[in-house]
Amino acid sequence: MKKAIFLDRDGTINVEKDYLYRIEDFVFEDGVIEGLKILKELGYIFIVVTNQSGIARGYYTEKDVEVLNLHIQEILAKEGICIEKFYYCPHHAEKGIGKYKVECNCRKPKTGMLDSGVEEFDIDREASYMVGDNISDLQAGINAGMKPILVTTGHGANHLDEAMKLNAKIYPSLYDFAMALKIKK
Repeated sequence: MKKAIFLDRDGTINVEKDYLYRIEDFVFEDGVIEGLKILKELGYIFIVVTNQSGIARGYYTEKDVEVLNLHIQEILAKEGICIEKFYYCPHHAEKGIGKYKVECNCRKPKTGMLDSGVEEFDIDREASYMVGDNISDLQAGINAGMKPILVTTGHGANHLDEAMKLNAKIYPSLYDFAMALKIKK
């Protein structure tokens, strides 16, 4: 079994921009590439799990998300980093339109995307982390049997009290989390 870092995308990997889908608007959070390199050295694989309600709302398409994810993958590959897979939830039960207005099992805090990653890549849940900037990320990690990590990038600084109630570890960034794990090893 492998150990993994499950990563939220917007606000964790990249600077939070409401309903990001255009390559020209994409910017990595500070230290993300360096942090991923450290985590890779520690033997973790990476899986992205991201709610994309902009698809459900009709702001952009699944193809737009896939193009942006491929762009991220290509940049990281040049740095020797592989995202094993990008899972995304295109649904929203209240604000979705058409086929996307459904109650699903993939929208965090539900565990559908994480469970798919665990199954597809033979992941040891107890040795893995869910890192994100939102309470739904932490709850998804807990619900999936992983250790929850809040980064205060993106929306993270708005969720400190709730994260403490969940006994989540809190770090200023993905890089800071990676450094803390490296020191601990």
